[in-house]
Amino acid sequence: MLARAQARGDQARSRVLVVDDHRTFTDLTSLALATEDDLQCVGTATDSARARRLVEQHHPDVVLMDVNLGGEDGLVLTEELLRLRPTLRVVVLTAYADLGVLRRAAAAGACALLPKNGSLPELLEVLRTARPGGLVVHPSLLRRLVGESGGATASASPVPRLTARERAVLDRLAQGHDVRWIARDLDITVNTCRGYVKSLLAKLDAHSQLEAVVAATAHGLLHGPGPG
Repeated sequence: MLARAQARGDQARSRVLVVDDHRTFTDLTSLALATEDDLQCVGTATDSARARRLVEQHHPDVVLMDVNLGGEDGLVLTEELLRLRPTLRVVVLTAYADLGVLRRAAAAGACALLPKNGSLPELLEVLRTARPGGLVVHPSLLRRLVGESGGATASASPVPRLTARERAVLDRLAQGHDVRWIARDLDITVNTCRGYVKSLLAKLDAHSQLEAVVAATAHGLLHGPGPG
């Protein structure tokens, strides 16, 4: 009876693989995950080859991936793993974020981009909530990216006027949700939601949802969008 209950508990826990070339970080993260009831560390890897083996062996739900794996590229590995397992969730950590990293993380299929020096509670929350199809970007990274992309110029230009529904869609985009999730949450059709996204891109002079969120942050249209 006890064994069955324990098996049910293990099954309900999200299985996390930690990939980072700093062993101290992987060890500390593994210890932190061990204290959580709903998260389970199934292994740690310091290079791409071991990460591939552990994904094949343990079938994790989430991979916590550092951008810089010594001489290897964590975003290249992210794209490779997601081609093999499209339902895998990859949360990317970076010590040095710029627009190039942001765009590459989105293109690779990552579901979150967080600073490596961020807080443990925020990291754990993103491991729990980030989902494929969206990209959660930490507010501190957004602020840095706004400055890099010319936030002062954007702030000096007229602030776009958004409808209440456009603001609701924008807020959810900033939280990393995809169009289908937003449509369900707002009780509208997917096509209607896509129409709002298209309108947001036009008003914010953006070419992608990520650029729209960065532009909205520069204009002060988002007040501290956070993970989750």
